[in-house]
Amino acid sequence: MSDILIFGGTTEGRELAQFCADSGITADICVATDYGAKVLPKSEFLKIRICRLDCDDMKDLMMNGYKMVIDATHPFAEEVTKNIRSACDSTGNVYYRLLREETEVTYGLKVRSMDELVEVLNISDGIILSTLGSKEAGKLTEVRDFRDRIWIRALPDDKVREMCVSLGYDKNKLILEKGPFSAEQNLRHIKLSGADIVVTKESGSAGGYTEKAEAAKLCGAALVTVVRPEETGLSMAGIQQLLLQSKEVRM
Repeated sequence: MSDILIFGGTTEGRELAQFCADSGITADICVATDYGAKVLPKSEFLKIRICRLDCDDMKDLMMNGYKMVIDATHPFAEEVTKNIRSACDSTGNVYYRLLREETEVTYGLKVRSMDELVEVLNISDGIILSTLGSKEAGKLTEVRDFRDRIWIRALPDDKVREMCVSLGYDKNKLILEKGPFSAEQNLRHIKLSGADIVVTKESGSAGGYTEKAEAAKLCGAALVTVVRPEETGLSMAGIQQLLLQSKEVRM
């Protein structure tokens, strides 16, 4: 049985998995997609689990007796983090939150929720390029004249395309490509869409935030950033130190 349970699917999750593999620390890594599993390192010390778990499923998994549970999920995956915390509280597992390094928002407007974002977008008449992916496509249908105004950038997946079209988006206003994107690629997408406004989340360097902000500034587009929810937790270095200490205790 593995000592550590990591909920990943992020750049930080991959980095942490690599650290465990290099350090000889046994860990179970939970990711939601085949792609998330594909990019993880292959190691005798790692067991990859491809699964989408609700809170009860997490409780069942945690009954395996892990020394600690590390939440390395996306900073905007609030529901998943809530479920992991709740499952740990119920099972008595030690929980640690791995925090993504923040990026200072120095250009454009900041909003703190999707509701506030919709309000801001409804004040303007400009063309919008959403780099929020498909997850927020449903919420953005609340934007006035969304079919005419909004371009959606999301992962290249037929199901994503079908979902966006079913929501009422123009199929010709979908940019289905996989990031992370360079500033030049972001600039190309802004020009392709003719966007006056670029919408993004403060996803840190791992999420390509700096490149999006740079591209928007270069072409004179307004940038609206949904800032991440406030969290408490540990840095990557702090988590790695805990893992090494845990290994020493086991030895």
